[in-house]
Amino acid sequence: MPFARKPIVVVGSMNIDLVAGAERIPVQGETVVGNSFQIHPGGKGANQAVAIGRLGYPVRMIGCLGDDIFGAQLRSHMQDAGVEMSGVATIGASASGVALIVVARSGENSIVIAPGANASVTPEYLESHIEIIRSAGIVLTQLEIPLETVEYLADVCAREEVPLMLDPAPARELPPSLLRRVAWFTPNETEAAFFLSGEGNGRDITSLDQTARDQTAREQTGPEETARLLRGRGLNGVVLKLGARGAYLASAEGWGEFVEPFRAKAVDTTAAGDAFNGAFATALMLGLAPGKAARFAAAAASISVTRAGAQASMPAMGEVEELLAQAEPAVAQAELVMAAQHSAG
Repeated sequence: MPFARKPIVVVGSMNIDLVAGAERIPVQGETVVGNSFQIHPGGKGANQAVAIGRLGYPVRMIGCLGDDIFGAQLRSHMQDAGVEMSGVATIGASASGVALIVVARSGENSIVIAPGANASVTPEYLESHIEIIRSAGIVLTQLEIPLETVEYLADVCAREEVPLMLDPAPARELPPSLLRRVAWFTPNETEAAFFLSGEGNGRDITSLDQTARDQTAREQTGPEETARLLRGRGLNGVVLKLGARGAYLASAEGWGEFVEPFRAKAVDTTAAGDAFNGAFATALMLGLAPGKAARFAAAAASISVTRAGAQASMPAMGEVEELLAQAEPAVAQAELVMAAQHSAG
């Protein structure tokens, strides 16, 4: 399929999200009474692809769905969002991926994932779609598919000279050889603390609950030091997602930059990080400098948290432009338009 601009390619998971609302997230061994239940299309890979599609940029997906009603729903929804799906197979006698999500009234969430057909995204499957990867301007991936596939993808991207953006969620140990091949590493604070457990003045936080992890992550090190320690692992660019406090960007050249947050009343933070990643990649492909691309991504993420659901929360380009224009009249919007025109030309 020909594209006027190099597409963004997403290699990753596609899930159905089963979302229960509750006053708060239960602690270990506790049962709480929920106040709502909804079913949404999700999966970090699919979320990021839909985020890009909603912004109007060409995007292609590589992944696997189950031969069930959830798989059919996911495929239809992603196509409606503008995602090109020729790299997505339906695996017979397999269930689609499912995520069980609890959302507190504060907007915080807790997630358990059953991978299902996502486990079929193997290195061999990736190799059968190598031309899609070669077509990319940038590739996005996460850790909801087999780690060996992510490692193989990093090798392919390095060989084909295609930048790779890795969202290290859910957090797990990663080999140095993989990290060295990542152009942009985009953890949130909890994930960053996981990767830095035992380094600097940090301590192991993997056994703590989500609230305690977030608090400890903030107390251990500041964003600048966290980014410096991560880059010391051999990483190139780092985007540390700080939630309501914005983001911190550190480049391969060694400079760092805070990205201020946008004010928003959080309803559901489930896919805010995916909205950020999709928008960041889109802005980079439109020609924005990394700092301005991260500002654009922060705007997209701030819109997403005001809506329920994962993919349903992703904003359109006009909404992000409007928010940027309100916060930074004329300048940000003019830069985005000029970048888009330059990229299209």
